[in-house]
Amino acid sequence: MTTEPSMPPESPPAVLIVDDEARVLDALEAILAADFRILRAGSGEEALAVLGREEVAVIVTDQRMPGMTGVELLRRSQDVAPEALRIVLTAYTDVDSLMEAVNAGHIYYFLAKPWEPKELALAVRRAAERYALLQDVVRLRDELELAYNTLRREVAAERVRPPSLDTLIGGATGLHDVVALARKVMGGDTTVLLLGETGTGKELFARLLHAGGPRRARPFVAQNCGALSESLLESELFGHIRGAFTGATGDRKGLFEEADGGTVFLDEVGEMSPATQLRLLRVLQESEIRRVGAAASRKVDVRVIAATNVDLEAEVHAGRFRKDLYYRLSVFPILLPPLRERLQDIPALAEHFLRIHRQRAHRAIPGFTADALRCLRAYPFPGNVRELENEVERAVALAEDGQPIGVEHLSERIRAGAVGPAPLPTLNEAVERLKRRMIEDALRECGSKTRAAERLGLTRQSLQQMLRRRQP
Repeated sequence: MTTEPSMPPESPPAVLIVDDEARVLDALEAILAADFRILRAGSGEEALAVLGREEVAVIVTDQRMPGMTGVELLRRSQDVAPEALRIVLTAYTDVDSLMEAVNAGHIYYFLAKPWEPKELALAVRRAAERYALLQDVVRLRDELELAYNTLRREVAAERVRPPSLDTLIGGATGLHDVVALARKVMGGDTTVLLLGETGTGKELFARLLHAGGPRRARPFVAQNCGALSESLLESELFGHIRGAFTGATGDRKGLFEEADGGTVFLDEVGEMSPATQLRLLRVLQESEIRRVGAAASRKVDVRVIAATNVDLEAEVHAGRFRKDLYYRLSVFPILLPPLRERLQDIPALAEHFLRIHRQRAHRAIPGFTADALRCLRAYPFPGNVRELENEVERAVALAEDGQPIGVEHLSERIRAGAVGPAPLPTLNEAVERLKRRMIEDALRECGSKTRAAERLGLTRQSLQQMLRRRQP
């Protein structure tokens, strides 16, 4: 008779207590130990070391300590444990500095000494509950992303006619050289690295390589490596066993096992964490994966096509991407040109997107006026083919049935590319245009909002606020 392995009991959340006096640490531990796993540190430097190796829900620190103050510790802890909730204990009367830290997000709560044990326990309990709630939000977000990816794969698998390089718009013009390279590598299992700006069609090209190769009858699965947290991405790619982590109620295959015999497309591969990079390297070197929590490895037979819009060589030099993985992925690099370098393809692409979106919207729109096409060709399209499709979809919504799409149906930024000399902008207008162009350039070149914000000298939150203000 066999029994199901039992799920490991959930450990209580960890609370890090920090004080330079052992008797205070003893008192704090006595109050909190019944409900939490307690970690101790006698200084700010020791606390940062603990945070580097332990997952902590709440940090409770004294303010006045030799060397690093409590507020400074909590400020620096944001880089090591950004999700932990922060509580400071103080006998200090400098309320202004504490309030500034609270308003900046460094501190969740502060207690004045002498603190009441019940008040302290309540504050820590509420902070731990908030931490758990935030973790649930992250988990739900990741689960929604996984469900969306699964739906995308199912929809793609139901396509009756797979795409072909022969029918690729621009295959004989702006993408001629790219198609010629693709034909040389299509028939084998060579790992391909697709390079290019956001919106240039890297996933479509990966599907073309798969559909024209010997693995076409087997699955094609795609995963955006920048869309999930490290733990969820590892589970999605490599699978997990029952009990590997909280919520793992059964064994689950990863995408590499699902795609066995077929192709795995890894978009935004430059966003992988070092640990996930190491796992991927093992797939490429040994053709085997190990499910999260498992002791044994499994053989898989997959072709890997990766894509990135960042400079991986620069990431290698900066120490953010493994050199050995870079060489494994870049066996056969293919650079997809931006749309501004293939302007001759814009009319055909615009007509293609018009056919798609007028059918979806049940509209009778015959085409574009010559002036509208001229405007489209005059615009640099920093968002590339994806931006062009969005523009056509918008124009379809605005145009009248029976009438072609004209200049008046295009957005202001497109129209601005075709008019004569414009009046001089005001200073505020010029500054806003410069901001918009710098943000677009940073997003295109860096490939992620976090790195774009660093380049621009902004916080990620400030950049997100600017992006929201730019939306119509």
